[in-house]
Amino acid sequence: MNAILGGMWRAYLRRVVRLGFAAAIVVGVLTAESSMWLRTAADGHIFTVADVPAAPVAMVLGAQVYDDGTPSPFLEARLELARQLYAAGKVKAILVSGDHMDWGYDEPGNMWLWLNAHGVPAGRIIEDHAGFDTYDSCARAKRVFGVDKMIIVTQAFHLERAVTLCRHLGVDATGVGDTTMARFRAPWLQASAREYGAADKAAWDVLSGRDPVFLGRPETSVQEALDQG
Repeated sequence: MNAILGGMWRAYLRRVVRLGFAAAIVVGVLTAESSMWLRTAADGHIFTVADVPAAPVAMVLGAQVYDDGTPSPFLEARLELARQLYAAGKVKAILVSGDHMDWGYDEPGNMWLWLNAHGVPAGRIIEDHAGFDTYDSCARAKRVFGVDKMIIVTQAFHLERAVTLCRHLGVDATGVGDTTMARFRAPWLQASAREYGAADKAAWDVLSGRDPVFLGRPETSVQEALDQG
């Protein structure tokens, strides 16, 4: 009896291993396909500050803010690129989109403060407090703020996904990506590796056509900023 049970158990384990191996192959193929889709769709739409075509709006995607309100180095690098775009006359307004789900944690509010302290006029900065992920930021830029054309600002490893999602959602989007944070080798490589999983999520978001976590009513704040001349 023990020999029979042992044989059944070994057969079961072999079946589980085969199924797990097959599942890993399927996931790997899907991830590779998703990553290729993002890369192909963003091709020709990624630039430097110097050569990016002008657009009415730049959208800065949120990242970590410290407890004292200071942007993390990764976020500060994004904000600096947006400042450069505004100073160069490449954009007339900056939309800062990030997480403000908890009252005590406010990415867009602190992004606004940084930009204003570094020379961007208050009336040119618009806050999106429900940019909980890249898909939500892109969808809300179009459906809430009425943005049809913009330059997306984030780190270079994130840019293909951001540009592709925004373009899929109806925004004529180009992108400018920060590479200065690559000097922090470990976090840069970790974040770059996470993009493979994020590619699968991006594909799912597009296929499902989901609404943002919070949509809300249309706002005129971007247009009001642009109307200042």
